[in-house]
Amino acid sequence: MLAFPNAKINLGLNVTGIRTDGFHDIETVLIPVAFRDILEIVPSGEQEVEFRFSGSTIPGKADENLCLRAYHLIKSVFQIPMVRMHLHKVIPIGAGLGGGSSDAAFTIKLLNEIFSLTMTPLQMMDYAGKLGSDCAFFIDNKPVFATGRGDQFEPVELNLAGYSIVIVIPPVHVSTAEAYEYVTIKKPVESLRAILKASPGEWKDRLVNDFERSVFQRYPGILQIKEKLYEAGAVYVSMSGSGSAVYGLFYQLLPDLSSFAGCNTWTGKLA
Repeated sequence: MLAFPNAKINLGLNVTGIRTDGFHDIETVLIPVAFRDILEIVPSGEQEVEFRFSGSTIPGKADENLCLRAYHLIKSVFQIPMVRMHLHKVIPIGAGLGGGSSDAAFTIKLLNEIFSLTMTPLQMMDYAGKLGSDCAFFIDNKPVFATGRGDQFEPVELNLAGYSIVIVIPPVHVSTAEAYEYVTIKKPVESLRAILKASPGEWKDRLVNDFERSVFQRYPGILQIKEKLYEAGAVYVSMSGSGSAVYGLFYQLLPDLSSFAGCNTWTGKLA
């Protein structure tokens, strides 16, 4: 059975404090976008689970992949057989697009469907949350206001009809741990909820990603991508998550992407 785990972007990202558990408190809005990996899972009848991947490079050991971790988590609760999994990786790792988290969440959803486990969305979200802070987001896969570690969700209403998105991913891996090491923790000047009530054309300089300042200092090429997207006519541009991906929102017209040679680019609609 096939599934197509999708990416996400962050609209605003405020890092507001350090928690007693060592994690950071954040607030952000998560939006699903149709930039997708391909995941296939089939029952195998073998003695061991088989995991293969293709496409973009996946760093680390294969047996530590989030798809496998998700499978073993579900198998520890339900008596499911061994499977063969093939992940074709399209969403780059270390881009702030949540590709690994999405793969894990879609593994849980596929296993639930293949083996008729009858898990509810809340149950699947609980299991997904054990694998990463934003994994649970991809179970419902709808825009949310995220707080806490990025794992507490509230529905959010946004009207982005008529807008297109361009995502530009440079050949740079930004470590999430490194991004948090250098970020400046502060209370937001303006409420994220209040900013999002305005049109995207009013978000520039108001809707901020707290990771940008330190990431741009260490990787000035990422800042240049942001500047180029504004020059191309974007109404709003931001880094997603802790980077390295940068997205631009365009109203109606899409830009010429030839100036982003050497980068991975994706375009799509927002509605």
